[in-house]
Amino acid sequence: MKNTFFIKTFGCQQNLADSQRIASYYLARGYRQTNTMESASEIVINTCMIRQTAEDKVTGLVKNILKQSALRARGSLSRRPKIVITGCMVGMAVRDETGKYLKALRKRMPEVDEFLPLEEVGFDYPALRNDVTHSWVPISNGCNNFCTFCVVPFTRGREVSRPFEDIISEIKELASIGCREVTLLGQNVNSYGADLVKNSKGYKLPNGRLVKPVMVKHLGRYRIPTLFPYLLEEVCKIKGIKIVKFISSNPWDFSDELIDVITKNKKIDRNLHLAVQSGDDGVLKRMNRWYTREEYINLVKKIKSKIKGAQISTDIIVGFPGETEDQFKNIIKLAKEANFAYAYVSKYSQRPNTAATKAFPDDIPHTEKERRFHIVDQLINHKGNPRSAVH
Repeated sequence: MKNTFFIKTFGCQQNLADSQRIASYYLARGYRQTNTMESASEIVINTCMIRQTAEDKVTGLVKNILKQSALRARGSLSRRPKIVITGCMVGMAVRDETGKYLKALRKRMPEVDEFLPLEEVGFDYPALRNDVTHSWVPISNGCNNFCTFCVVPFTRGREVSRPFEDIISEIKELASIGCREVTLLGQNVNSYGADLVKNSKGYKLPNGRLVKPVMVKHLGRYRIPTLFPYLLEEVCKIKGIKIVKFISSNPWDFSDELIDVITKNKKIDRNLHLAVQSGDDGVLKRMNRWYTREEYINLVKKIKSKIKGAQISTDIIVGFPGETEDQFKNIIKLAKEANFAYAYVSKYSQRPNTAATKAFPDDIPHTEKERRFHIVDQLINHKGNPRSAVH
């Protein structure tokens, strides 16, 4: 059917939120959303490239769309749907000044008709939500941290905060139509507002209240002004909102003020996601993570001692370049001590333009990464005993 679209989303909650705005973008242009690829004249694939497997899924889907379209077209005059690629893969291409990545994309998927940068959608289009009782609300986009394994700064660019007033207005509107739970989204929500604060003297909230930005420690100095604790407070004040969640947080700027706000506001979910990535100081340093194993554990203890019922979830990468067996065992030790509620465990994957890809050989065999993955996953997510598998 003409002027119909279907969106397939890969990746994280941020990508899901992006797809909701992409849907509004298409509706504003006169398109109608369909429930199946087969009935769409235009298929939009919102991509992720946090791992190579995520990219491979996109390539495979494009090939499959073409195959299925060819089968349906036999004996008929139907045309194949237009294929649009957007999301992180296009973000990487837009920010690659050499043009090499876009050229590689076109070579890998010559059948793609359009590469749509998310910047063309922006935040001007309201999210199209099928279920408003729970809503994803982006508060920032991009990242300034440049962890050596992470491609996000190259796919989404530098961190940009949404205006404070826009976020509060959106959530108030959601509450008025039945939303009861919101999840605030950002690559690092802790540093929200750093680009909005012009000086350390004060910031005027939409309600006229003048607040002093919270300064968080970065590379040994208090240098990042954040408004996130104040944003959380204001969201909690909105009538109708019963549960407030947020992801993701970095350990190095999870401030005491943030802990205090969570402690005082019962609406804020007690399941807190705090990515550790590794349990070994040497690996953390190569990852450009700005904390030690001890500092992380101390933060977890502080959170659990001050916030009643707090549970910590995390991200862990196994098989990072140069990770020895002893360094891997340090992950096991930290996991036991932290007693994570659950973990997103992944095997290291080289990513374009990242410092780790440029500086470190991917020297851990795939079979060894698999072994380490299953040990950590079993220990944390299935509460198994890894001792028999650790040499």
